[in-house]
Amino acid sequence: MSTFISVLLLLSFLMSTHAPQAAADFYKDAEITWGDQRAKILNAGSDLTLSLDQASGSDSIIDMQLKLVPGNSAGTVTTFYLSSQGAGHDEIDFEFLGNSSGSPYTIHTNVFAQGKGDKEQQFQLWFDPTSSFHTYSIVWNPQRIIFLVDNNPIRVFNNQESIGVPFPKSQHMRVYASLWNADDWATDQGGRVKTDWTKAPFTAYYRNFNIKGSNKLGALNFHGPCAVALVALPQNRPCCGSSTASSSTIEGWRTHELDAAGRNRLRWVQSKHMVYNYCSDKQRFANAVPAECRRSRFL
Repeated sequence: MSTFISVLLLLSFLMSTHAPQAAADFYKDAEITWGDQRAKILNAGSDLTLSLDQASGSDSIIDMQLKLVPGNSAGTVTTFYLSSQGAGHDEIDFEFLGNSSGSPYTIHTNVFAQGKGDKEQQFQLWFDPTSSFHTYSIVWNPQRIIFLVDNNPIRVFNNQESIGVPFPKSQHMRVYASLWNADDWATDQGGRVKTDWTKAPFTAYYRNFNIKGSNKLGALNFHGPCAVALVALPQNRPCCGSSTASSSTIEGWRTHELDAAGRNRLRWVQSKHMVYNYCSDKQRFANAVPAECRRSRFL
């Protein structure tokens, strides 16, 4: 059997029925489309688990608080991402790369626009993401994309269309989550450590699905020019502390950016916990770094 086994056990959220800023009920807001009993809804609809074994595979739609696969999770990838469809798709990725026991989890981030990605940044978490739930958030508006972990910004990708860099803003996107096997590359030793299927099933836990955005658009219409933000934060909690852009208004999400405290926190994360930055990869970009890498410190 191939060691690359996609986990086709995800949910398909019926997000058009989900009211903005309302806490999710997975019984109402999700449809388990594949995976038999490997996807389970618990605690009166407030929690979701996805389990990976050697016979399973899939995809799903979710916003998130996550508790990641504990123990020896080498080869597993737990994901949370926004994506459109088609060859020229847009996508904003959070991927959590499993590890052999005792090794830190790696967060893999990427941004696709018009079908082209190759904008990876990776970070190692400063806490154990398997012992309790943590909040992973994406802010998306016409000016920028912000990735956050427990309200801490870890990455900003600015709109730099003015210098010819595509930005994901022209296509509707849905929110997806998945748990799958990628032990050909997704371990702390570049794929040399394979998935130990004797430890299966591998289970990731999701809860507190939450969206904040335009009431006019509805939860399904993640359309960049309309300036919708998707945020997996507890209700009424600001995105980056006392941000200069109000998180309580739609106009605030249209222009949301980091304040001084957020920028300082971002510098700390990137200096202490970043383990890969495509802008610094001289082997991939021997002739010239991508244009956006020459314009902004916060990518």
